[in-house]
Amino acid sequence: MAQTPDLGLADLRDAAAVASLSRRYIEAGLEPSWTVERVSRAIRHSDSTVLVARLGRELAGFAIMQFGDSTAHLSLLAVATGHRRRGLGRRLVGWLEDSAVTAGTFVIRLECRIGNQDAVRFYRAQGYRETGVVARYYQGVEDALRMERDLRRTTTAGS
Repeated sequence: MAQTPDLGLADLRDAAAVASLSRRYIEAGLEPSWTVERVSRAIRHSDSTVLVARLGRELAGFAIMQFGDSTAHLSLLAVATGHRRRGLGRRLVGWLEDSAVTAGTFVIRLECRIGNQDAVRFYRAQGYRETGVVARYYQGVEDALRMERDLRRTTTAGS
């Protein structure tokens, strides 16, 4: 039976592993923009949440979200290949969505590479809807699909 990774807030010791996973799974083929320094700033910033999934010493996945007054922005989400299709991505997103609702932030927005159909299907399955395309968003190389989810629809429908 496979172990379930533990979710928790990242600390500065996680910055290098998060940046590495971002390069490998999110920024492949691009110049890395989520450097160790940038991830470290997100970890330290009070309006950001850097969530990690650990299996022992291994970082199995992570997510980074910035919180604003009325919306949140899911900047990055990655699950290492060996841990995919086990619900870890859903757990990471669910944890962040619950945090957003607790903070009174009900709209979450994100962009994903338009060519990453696995990510597009994943976000659709989580209730995110497409809101537009941003041409050449990723370093002038690839378009982004903008998506969002209004969590008020979920919480009021379930009440």
